[in-house]
Amino acid sequence: MKLEQFIMERMQSSWENLVRYNLSESGVHPVAVRELIPAATQQDDLLSLELGYGQSNGTPELRNAVAAIYEGATEENVLVTTGTSEANFLAVWSLVEPGDEAVMILPNYMQTWGIARAFGAEIKPVQLIEEMNWAPDLDELESIVSAKTKLIIVCNPNNPTGAIMTGSEMDRIVEAARRVGAWLLADEVYRGAERERPLTPSFWGKYEKVIVTGGLSKAYGLPGLRIGWIVTSKDLAARAWSYHDYTTIGPSMISDVLARAALKPENRRRLLARTRNILNSNFPVMRKWVDSYGGMFALIEPQAGAIAYLRYDLDVDSLEFVERLREQKSVLIVPGEHFLMKNYLRIGFGNTPECLREGLELISSFISDLP
Repeated sequence: MKLEQFIMERMQSSWENLVRYNLSESGVHPVAVRELIPAATQQDDLLSLELGYGQSNGTPELRNAVAAIYEGATEENVLVTTGTSEANFLAVWSLVEPGDEAVMILPNYMQTWGIARAFGAEIKPVQLIEEMNWAPDLDELESIVSAKTKLIIVCNPNNPTGAIMTGSEMDRIVEAARRVGAWLLADEVYRGAERERPLTPSFWGKYEKVIVTGGLSKAYGLPGLRIGWIVTSKDLAARAWSYHDYTTIGPSMISDVLARAALKPENRRRLLARTRNILNSNFPVMRKWVDSYGGMFALIEPQAGAIAYLRYDLDVDSLEFVERLREQKSVLIVPGEHFLMKNYLRIGFGNTPECLREGLELISSFISDLP
């Protein structure tokens, strides 16, 4: 099996900790351990933790905490993974065989695109339509879903646009999957990072062949814990757990303990409120910066996530724009070409206000130097 390069993650892995201003991140400024467990006794307990192997599919306490987020789920429906990326990998690996067909809504986080193609699937793309506020072209989806379709892949709330599907759009996708018996993989890692609206409804419970992936990286501000999860049927959760034996085996003991702390109801509410506050404090800065350029940038405001997906009117490819910006100004953002789209840029606005303002000022300086 040969994997094509995951170009966005390769770029971020190479540069995100070397640039002065990282505006490529799609989450919010991370939470410190002392914010998560402020009590001295809890900190002492953590320092006394023996660093052995933990429960490889996640402790029952953690799996029950995850299950509590999804109505009707139990710990047997949950597999804890090393980040949502591993959850997506295991879900695709557990299902896709050479010759299968997968329908994927684009733009999207391109990990599942690369994995499914590596495992021999043919991917049929369905576009989000900018003129419809990044709503999916469901007529197109319904026309291409066929008896050969093994998997339908969505990201809701969406990366990179920050769009959220309506209930009727979700129902039409579920019915398309049900009509042919396809699995539906819903990456919901941005669920909980809504700017103004209530918590996004989950695909969980809408169909017996749903696989929901999520984690603590984006909405919770805890990417360094590397805790994600799969929520699916008990049979597929058990199968994915056996595949997990070939990858990371299980989460670290420390991450499991801290994840349990994060998902206590009172802490979960506090972390999600913190994220919403960061998004709503920082987005006006992003909006003002975009508007200052008149028609050079076009932005459909994101409903969730710390991501602004901008269409731009400049005579430079997005990949060249991003590489030159990094080299000349030490600012990292994401080119639309990483989502198979030209003349778009994804800029993260979830960092500290100072980092965001200074990073945007340097992008302005870079633009002013362009021919």
